[in-house]
Amino acid sequence: MCVDVDGTLVGASGRVPDDVWPAAARARATGLRLALCSGRAAFGDARRHAERLDADGWHVFQNGASVVHLPSGQSRSTPLPVAPLAALRAHAESAGWLVELYDDAGYAVEPRTAAHEAVARRHAALLGVPYAPRPHAALGGAPVRALVIVPRADEAAVLAAEPPGLTAGASTSPAMPELTFVNVTAAGVDKGLALRAVAAAYGLDAARVMMVGDGLNDLPALGVAGHPVAMGNAEPEVRAAVLARGGRVVGDVDAGGLAEALAVAAALALPAGAAAPAEGP
Repeated sequence: MCVDVDGTLVGASGRVPDDVWPAAARARATGLRLALCSGRAAFGDARRHAERLDADGWHVFQNGASVVHLPSGQSRSTPLPVAPLAALRAHAESAGWLVELYDDAGYAVEPRTAAHEAVARRHAALLGVPYAPRPHAALGGAPVRALVIVPRADEAAVLAAEPPGLTAGASTSPAMPELTFVNVTAAGVDKGLALRAVAAAYGLDAARVMMVGDGLNDLPALGVAGHPVAMGNAEPEVRAAVLARGGRVVGDVDAGGLAEALAVAAALALPAGAAAPAEGP
């Protein structure tokens, strides 16, 4: 089972609802493997969430650019091509957009205005890391993802500016609802590709994977998973796409939606006639 973070695992408060972790433990007791499938990087709160979901497993970060095995540190990362990234950064600077640049281990943000700094500070708090601005050039490793953070009204303009060689996908967070987060990865890299990689690592076909999400960047994974699930707070296009594939819509992130999905996944994972795990943490 692959689980998105913002709007799926994490609600408007920026916290994981209390009912999720006991439900995750019951799901794991059936033999189900749980994988984070996030646009976030493999550090801060996202890393801690992944460890709590399945400390011995594979997880997806960077909108699919990083597929990481937590115990070994093995990473199947796809770097951003140099020339298209330079074109994106130049366009963003002229348009006044805030850009964060990520490698596997950290990120760099260079806010140019007071408004940028306010957004960057809030985003650092959401990620669960200290706010520490630094130039993009100071990033230690090869960049695998750029994140363009803009008001929702600017989302279409950012997506339209996608240079050849890159793939851009918009996502949102209930903790920062007035903003759009446009994840930019190498062309062809998305959560769907990463979901297939995680399934293969476990010797499974994607038909045996459940994907739970709420944002537009979850659509590629929802499109290949055999059991697509949309949160009650999902974007209308996401709910429609899931229902069109015969999937289901569960409750809102802040009203037990993910715990509901975990219970469904646990029931699917049980062998025929087996008893469900006992209630409790």
